[in-house]
Amino acid sequence: MQYRSVKGFTGWGQIGFLLLFTGLGLMVAAVVQLIVGFSLVPAGTKMNDIAVEMMKAMGNPKHVNTLRVLQVVSTFLMMGIPAYLFLRLCHSKNWLWLGFSKHFTPAQVVVGFVLLFCANLVAQPLADLSKEIVTYFPVVLKKAENLEKLYNDQVALMSNLTSWSEFIIAVFIIAFFPALFEEMFFRGALQNTLQRWWKSPIAAIVVSSLIFSLIHLSIYLFLSRVLLGIGLGWIFYKSRNIWVGTVVHFLNNTFALIQIFALSKADKKVDVSKLDADLPWWAVGLSFVFLIGSAYLFKMISASNAEKIRVKEVLLYEKLQPYSGLTSKTSKDV
Repeated sequence: MQYRSVKGFTGWGQIGFLLLFTGLGLMVAAVVQLIVGFSLVPAGTKMNDIAVEMMKAMGNPKHVNTLRVLQVVSTFLMMGIPAYLFLRLCHSKNWLWLGFSKHFTPAQVVVGFVLLFCANLVAQPLADLSKEIVTYFPVVLKKAENLEKLYNDQVALMSNLTSWSEFIIAVFIIAFFPALFEEMFFRGALQNTLQRWWKSPIAAIVVSSLIFSLIHLSIYLFLSRVLLGIGLGWIFYKSRNIWVGTVVHFLNNTFALIQIFALSKADKKVDVSKLDADLPWWAVGLSFVFLIGSAYLFKMISASNAEKIRVKEVLLYEKLQPYSGLTSKTSKDV
């Protein structure tokens, strides 16, 4: 039986609307960024110099708070709003369709964080592999270097935290809200739809992870972020709960932010590429063993809550589609 949402949209239809809302979100975010950028340009600037002055203003530390707010607003417009509109149009107003549920435990969060932490350690050689591969393609190498410099400069600027109050605010703006909006979009909307449509969770996790890595615009860290995306995808697949992945994602972001804050307090230059220590091969191998073990443990401790969520999804589907003739077999894919 062909998969359709509760409102009758096919898999292609749902993905089409998600892309449409994402495109609209990108355009609105671009307009907002331009408006903010223009507001930072000094009065009396010539038209020919506006673009240059705007870039200078965006890189000025005195505007860092404005840029932090702009970042979270942009992420909200590009991911949060599209995921919400997708929910309302293709499903219903019930947030359960995006994975929002009260059925999760602290143990799931702890094991999920261990899983993602191990994935970070295993991902380190992948970054080195990416750099090695790129050296054989001079054009790509130049692009990769430019992207990494731009990313490092942005992170250094956004993470220029001079006080504890700035750090606490940054925890929400840089760590929590981006994690929430990204999980809503990539796991709650995209992966969820692909899982139900394709009936192949692994394929859905891999594809959504590839797209997750692409939007971060880093050639050197592409494979590393794919692995992290797979880790987050597994967490959502086995928990059926967006909150677990969001909290784990948030803790992962906060861990990196703490490292950057410590460097800032010590008056050391922030280089994102050097935040992770180089590990010997045996440590990476051990991390991989722990990664597999934590993934299995997460599956075991999440089974009970995941089943509760699945039953709620089935009951909600039957309530909204009373004549659908949903069988116990197909209900597992709702």
